[in-house]
Amino acid sequence: MIILSRRQLITSAAGSFVLAATARRAAAQVPAPVPSLATGKRSLVSLMKGEDRRKNAYNALMAIDKQIAPALKHKKYVVIKPNNVSTVNQLASTHADTMRGMLDYLGERYKGPVIIAESSAGPTMQGFENFKYTRLASEYKRVSLLDLNEEAKFDLLPVLDENMHPTPVRLAARLLDPDAFVMCAAMLKTHNVTVATLSIKNMTLGAPLHQGPKETVRWSDKRKYHAGVRQTHYNMMLTAQKMRPNFGVALIDGYEGMEGAGPASGTAVPSRLAIASTDFIAADRIGVETMGIDAKWLGYLLFCWQSGLGQYDLEKIDLEGETIASVRRSYQLHKDIEKELQWMGPMKDVPIKLG
Repeated sequence: MIILSRRQLITSAAGSFVLAATARRAAAQVPAPVPSLATGKRSLVSLMKGEDRRKNAYNALMAIDKQIAPALKHKKYVVIKPNNVSTVNQLASTHADTMRGMLDYLGERYKGPVIIAESSAGPTMQGFENFKYTRLASEYKRVSLLDLNEEAKFDLLPVLDENMHPTPVRLAARLLDPDAFVMCAAMLKTHNVTVATLSIKNMTLGAPLHQGPKETVRWSDKRKYHAGVRQTHYNMMLTAQKMRPNFGVALIDGYEGMEGAGPASGTAVPSRLAIASTDFIAADRIGVETMGIDAKWLGYLLFCWQSGLGQYDLEKIDLEGETIASVRRSYQLHKDIEKELQWMGPMKDVPIKLG
């Protein structure tokens, strides 16, 4: 046993006090870690594969029915938001059979009205006709079609322009209506700006409006999102923040995906799958994995995850159905992929001294 004298005890205590004070000063100089907004909650995603597009969509929704049903029963109506980036190219746009699978699912458990609503870059109703959506209104009771540009009801949201200044955009009010259960009918496609487009891209770039069919002056708030590659990703995150409280379920149709010159002019990939989740970020992460794309390349999805809008961590996503490895295909990316990834680099600007 070591016995210390009174002098040694005093000296030892003083030394400890000095060390503790030094440690406190050092700790005060180091910023405290900033808590992450990224959610730690686990998310469920269904991944189904088969040779029938309609059944794939239905089965993907059925696999997560316990998560959909509680929210669905409290809503006054359903909005199905397809992805009609083109009004003439079926490969680039949501197939009617995808929505048949969604309507089959709804028909067994929901008796309220269903609106298929879109704000296409081109004439929305022309796309509905070309892709035979008009038949859905006669095949299913309580189903109607809506051109969001013609309805022209909107909420405003400030996004960043090419000079990083806020500029307002008009977002379709239907997609923000708390009385609506929004079902996203997205697709697996590569993209010429954001690497890939899935459910979040479908919602955030489908919501901004442009001139209605009877307006003579041409305008488009969709164009404001493409003020720069960095702004595009950030603006999509801002829009997802605005829309997230009203997200119902994401259904991503990968029966026939698109690679290369997406989102409108690429070539078909027979992936033969469907993905569904009430967590749009998690659904998109699984979609990106099935396409063989590096998940770190999609800035808007990383931003959404880091902002707490959903789960992007693969280790915290539970899969129902197929494994990723069993369905993964390596999609050819757009030829401008190097330009698309410039959002990842540092901003080069003149520093400003404040104060």
